[in-house]
Amino acid sequence: MSTRLPALFVGHGNPLNAVSENSWSRAWAALGVHLPRPRAVLAISAHWYVPVTAVTVMAAPRTIHDFGGFPRELYEVRYPAPGDTVLASRVQRLLTPTRVIADLDWGLDHGTWSVLRHVFPDADVPVVQLSIDETQPAAFHYELGGRLRALRDEGVLILGSGDVVHNLHTYAWGGHPREPYDWALRFEREVRRRLDARDHAALIDYFSLPDARLAVPTPEHYLPLLYILGASYRGEPHRFPVEGMDGGSVSMLAVQFG
Repeated sequence: MSTRLPALFVGHGNPLNAVSENSWSRAWAALGVHLPRPRAVLAISAHWYVPVTAVTVMAAPRTIHDFGGFPRELYEVRYPAPGDTVLASRVQRLLTPTRVIADLDWGLDHGTWSVLRHVFPDADVPVVQLSIDETQPAAFHYELGGRLRALRDEGVLILGSGDVVHNLHTYAWGGHPREPYDWALRFEREVRRRLDARDHAALIDYFSLPDARLAVPTPEHYLPLLYILGASYRGEPHRFPVEGMDGGSVSMLAVQFG
């Protein structure tokens, strides 16, 4: 019998974490050591937020540098993980009747490769990305996560990459240290409490939580958590393998089911 793979949400934070040696990049590397070895990764990244549901089907997805104003070193990073057309087709079937477009243009954005280059530094695990449909409500994304759950028993690591708290208007840019804002800590604490209570309904209706309008001013970084929540099993244990707040207003919290 095959090993059931975890469902994992990771707060990816600043793109510079891709090339940094810090507590978060070390924690991601530790995940790579301790996680069961997957045959492939299905990544749902905050940075592929478009008005359709699409899945990458290319054999060799390109490394996308979807940011600006960072050091040249970051733009030189390549993460040459192969794609997996069989997995892409499986995703399309699992998500039926939702139409899932076969995409040959996107690739791997920094929400995916900035984390995976620490988790699987040899880039030898195939990676497929699934887009987040910006036209759909939160419950839609949670439901898609539930339909993808079967992949965990097929050797696939389902990875959501975003940030539970993500407010760049209040972020301390330029490497300046900043104590976390009270509202950021309160919202992250409430998300953790609801996860511990297995209160999925409240996490889907996240705008009902205190401080949500500051912590989640736009939905794309929060929604990957709902895919992972949907892909979890009833009563399944969870843990928080990575913690911390960057720049005062970006949560680095990771949530692992299984």
